[in-house]
Amino acid sequence: MTDANRTLFERAQRVIPGGVNSPVRAFGSVGGTPYFVDRSDGPYVWDADGRRYIDYVQSYGPGILGHAHPTVLEAISVAASRGTSFGAPTEAEVVMAEMVVERIAGLESVRFVSSGTEATMSAVRLARGATGRPGIVKFAGCYHGHGDALLAAGGSGVANQGLTGCDGVTAGAVADTIVAPYNVVPELDGTVAAVIVEPVAANMGLVAPVPGFLEGLRAACDAAGSLLVFDEVITGFRLARGGAAERFGVTPDLWCFGKVIGGGLPVGAFGGRWDVMEHLAPLGGVYQGGTLSGNPLAMAAGRATLELLDDEAFDRLTATAARLADGLAVAFNGAGLQTVLPRVGSLLGCFFGDVAPANFDEAKVLADNGIYPKVFHALLERGVALAPGAYEALFPSLAHSDEVIDETISIAVEAAEAVVAELG
Repeated sequence: MTDANRTLFERAQRVIPGGVNSPVRAFGSVGGTPYFVDRSDGPYVWDADGRRYIDYVQSYGPGILGHAHPTVLEAISVAASRGTSFGAPTEAEVVMAEMVVERIAGLESVRFVSSGTEATMSAVRLARGATGRPGIVKFAGCYHGHGDALLAAGGSGVANQGLTGCDGVTAGAVADTIVAPYNVVPELDGTVAAVIVEPVAANMGLVAPVPGFLEGLRAACDAAGSLLVFDEVITGFRLARGGAAERFGVTPDLWCFGKVIGGGLPVGAFGGRWDVMEHLAPLGGVYQGGTLSGNPLAMAAGRATLELLDDEAFDRLTATAARLADGLAVAFNGAGLQTVLPRVGSLLGCFFGDVAPANFDEAKVLADNGIYPKVFHALLERGVALAPGAYEALFPSLAHSDEVIDETISIAVEAAEAVVAELG
């Protein structure tokens, strides 16, 4: 990495732990020095040295329209001119809540928070309060933010760091957390308050639900009296207008959202049926609150984003992801680099092996085989930025035109050939 990026990283390491504010950004799992983004536009970011990259990180999902979309920027500007935070309710929160409820069938009430972690943490507390039960079932390789109870076997949030757990998380904090293999319906008993799942696992690369898995979870929860929670922080408003519930025809009791609904600003939300949500204070005994919850700038950016995501937009996103997946498959495999690229809608994974994984154990074998870091750097050197970790997904946006995708594929051919030559 060039001089300005190295200088910034050295400065950052003197005042920020590891030089970054989220661990994967430190390039620990791919090696090298991270690039520091100076500006962005559409499908591109420019680093501190002025070098341009075709960006498939897109802030890990919020950039569904592409970076710095003019409609979103205008909405933020107008909102900011009226004030940035009030500690009081605003019409913007009401409008945004109405939009979310209208789009998600079965969701009747929603509360906004400031991050996906807050959303999942609050949903778990609500499930426990509503059912009077302590147990939570999650799936190995699914990442639900960094709340203590959900960090067990936590996918990309910890897997990219080579960790199996997290110091500071006590045995008591996870005593009521049961970890099951993804794509296997667990047996539930009367102690389980909720089953929380990524309907499409996007934190162990990309692993799709096998037929019957989500339906099986719904049936198991119904039989045990447990609540089904969809963590749609990544999939929400990306797979379809109505999210995973619309795409797969399975309706959970609670949803968690983030990323897309903030238009690139810090945001999270959780919601569900009224009979569950009414357990929240001030109506019920489950406390949750936040000074910046429903922030007017985030609400404005989210509203502007959702208004642009009509059915045609989702069709375009899906077509773009398919074009990218097909092109990368030809580029990598054609060079002799065995690759599988699982895709669900506009979400795309990339594993270097011959069979797409169905769970975290299988994903880990492919993610840890040493090829991803080589491909990552070969692409980065040629102007294409993927996430600096093999457990992440690719996020093509509406700004990634056919021309941009074709340029990416052309670069991928060169990068794959260079990696194959290096591997001998």
